[in-house]
Amino acid sequence: PMGSERTEIRKRQMATTPETPAAAQAQLSTGNRGSNACCFCWCCCCSCSCLTVRNQEEERARRTSHELQAEGIPNCEESPAPTLEEVNAWAQSFDKLMLTPAGRNAFREFLRTEFSEENMLFWMACEELKQESNKSVIEEKARLIYEDYISILSPKEVSLDSRVREVINRNMLEPSQHTFDDAQLQIYTLMHRDSYPRFMNSAIYKDLLQSLSEKSIE
Repeated sequence: PMGSERTEIRKRQMATTPETPAAAQAQLSTGNRGSNACCFCWCCCCSCSCLTVRNQEEERARRTSHELQAEGIPNCEESPAPTLEEVNAWAQSFDKLMLTPAGRNAFREFLRTEFSEENMLFWMACEELKQESNKSVIEEKARLIYEDYISILSPKEVSLDSRVREVINRNMLEPSQHTFDDAQLQIYTLMHRDSYPRFMNSAIYKDLLQSLSEKSIE
């Protein structure tokens, strides 16, 4: 019958008709996604250049604070060995600990084990800045302090609240010896409340105290 012939012809035409552009594009996109992904794909493959960049960034982020700080860290302050009396005084107050180079060196050693030595380095840099009187030197040192400890791009960035950061940004328009005073106080308070109690219970402090106690007995 005529109807069955038309049906058969239509089936043959459908079988031989090429895919529509949209269908072909969809198939091409699906087939190539695994080997030719770009940064807009949901499933990036290992050969994608954007993934390589991301892997490099993740690897950089995994570097510990200790490794980053090992680059160009100032040496410890020169100081005579602490006496038993001095070490006992460190337990009386944080101010007494920070008053002597030996106390700061011991505390720095502890902070290094907690990957927070940048707090002490920043505090010391601010103290050094306060001793300067030459305008050009002050500006240069202030710039270095900002880049090393305030900039969010620095691996040694210290933790400051937004209010203090705004003060620093205003002060940097005309740097002075006191540009970082508010920030220095905030970091000093952070070390006092957070790190100092742990230092007093640390092996670094207890071993030093025991060593000096044994020497005094001898």
